[in-house]
Amino acid sequence: MMEKLRFDKMAAVAVAAVVAVTVMAVMGEDLHRVGGSKGWRPDVNYTDWFAHEKTVYVGDWLIFYFDKRYYNVLEVNKTSYEKCIDRDFIKNVTRGGRDVVHLTEPRDYYFLSSGGYCFHQMRVAINVVAKDERKDQPAPILATASPSAPSQYSASSTIMFTCIWIVLVNVVYVSLFSENY
Repeated sequence: MMEKLRFDKMAAVAVAAVVAVTVMAVMGEDLHRVGGSKGWRPDVNYTDWFAHEKTVYVGDWLIFYFDKRYYNVLEVNKTSYEKCIDRDFIKNVTRGGRDVVHLTEPRDYYFLSSGGYCFHQMRVAINVVAKDERKDQPAPILATASPSAPSQYSASSTIMFTCIWIVLVNVVYVSLFSENY
């Protein structure tokens, strides 16, 4: 019984991840792996990594891969970033070592790892620009039927949450009520 429950949880997480990545692709959002294949660890030049990364836009996601026994990810302000100050941070985004951050507004974001690892280059500054600054997208088509028509982003968000909800409900239903699963 315990193995089945463990498999069900893994299946639910895998399905939710596939749905989320698919929805992000449809919505035009990108997932940026911080540090590329090296991930989030000491002695990686994250400034150099970011210089080679394509432009980061509002709605994109960052994913940090790291060993949570040693490292973490804190969002900090510019001064804390520059001086490697790991107290009075804005947000601790550490959850399990495969942590994502949704970039929801155009601004500079600053991240570091505490415990002295910031002094070993475990910090990154990300400049996020507005979607309307995208050069590679066609101009949006304006809805003229109704002045109160919802934006494309609102509709996309609704679709995304609906898809994730449907998938999760189905996974839970199958795991609870199916004998042959």
